[in-house]
Amino acid sequence: MSDFRNVWVPVAALALLLTGAVNRGLAEDPVQGATRIVDLGDAVDLELVFIPAGEFKMGSTAEERAWATGIEGGATPGTERESYEGEQPRAMRVADGFWMGRTEVSVGQFRRFADESGYVTDAEKPGGQPHCFDPEWEISAIAPPHPWIPSPGKSWRDPGFGFPLRSVYPVVCVSWNDGRAFCAWLTERERMAGRLPKGLEYRLPTEAEWAYACRGGRESTYFWWGNDLKEGEGRLNISAVDFLPGRNKIWPLANVPWSDGFAFVSPVDHYGPQGRNGFGLADMCGGVWEIVLDHFDPKGGHEQLYVTDSNYRPVCRGGNYFDVPGNARCAVRLGLQGPAYGDSRDGFRICLGVPRGVRD
Repeated sequence: MSDFRNVWVPVAALALLLTGAVNRGLAEDPVQGATRIVDLGDAVDLELVFIPAGEFKMGSTAEERAWATGIEGGATPGTERESYEGEQPRAMRVADGFWMGRTEVSVGQFRRFADESGYVTDAEKPGGQPHCFDPEWEISAIAPPHPWIPSPGKSWRDPGFGFPLRSVYPVVCVSWNDGRAFCAWLTERERMAGRLPKGLEYRLPTEAEWAYACRGGRESTYFWWGNDLKEGEGRLNISAVDFLPGRNKIWPLANVPWSDGFAFVSPVDHYGPQGRNGFGLADMCGGVWEIVLDHFDPKGGHEQLYVTDSNYRPVCRGGNYFDVPGNARCAVRLGLQGPAYGDSRDGFRICLGVPRGVRD
């Protein structure tokens, strides 16, 4: 009999169980919303959600970009970062279904990887200097420059938040290299245990997969729930009316009138069902930037994996807890300085899908 301890499917998929589809391998015939629980050991697991192949539009309209730099969006006007989204939404297709982490990889999940493998992150290596919040930053009416500075000695183990790190927070101060190492470890671990579905591997999502997954089944809207920022309350963690640890002033960039309850990171899936999109994925807008597999093309994202042999700049998507609403939309995209770059605003989310090769 097959070992299904790492697999759970919702009631909607019960017919597959009754017809014996699972005996042919769940990855062959999953349904949208099916979930897969991966046991990482020491009472730590990771949940994946199945997303079928489909079509969507990548990018944003001129109207959306104008909103992003307007009064409500709050992004700085006159910069080129909105141009990275492309001149207009482009129709794209994700040809293969894939499984994606319901949440970003958490501190607890990453700790299991580091403890079992002995892996040392880029930030922890000699010369590592992740960009972290400067606790000496003087808050003033002048917003930029932002208070993130190179911080030797900081890492995912201590990102400099000013409060105790919890296992349920998204892991930060990790690089593209670190995210790929986590995925390689998980792939090998599951392969050795005989639980890796045939023809699949754990990896970072491609930019197209991420963008498609972020929209949750919608073709093209500002956020995964629609265009109305008010509906984001209780759904996203961004720059809001929150006090910094030990301070009596709020973020000067605050552009939403509510408090999300967290000056920095919030626990993964903190908002529960209300914070999940149409595919059941949590924290896809705001929270922490999510590093994806592709190299950054400033002209816009690609349907197929986009790579380069030199000066690799990984794409990050989704915005972070310090961002204003205009910088935390589905279409927002930036390029990191390089594969080893780490930041206390950056994390990653994994997927389980067909292999997508990137030259090391």
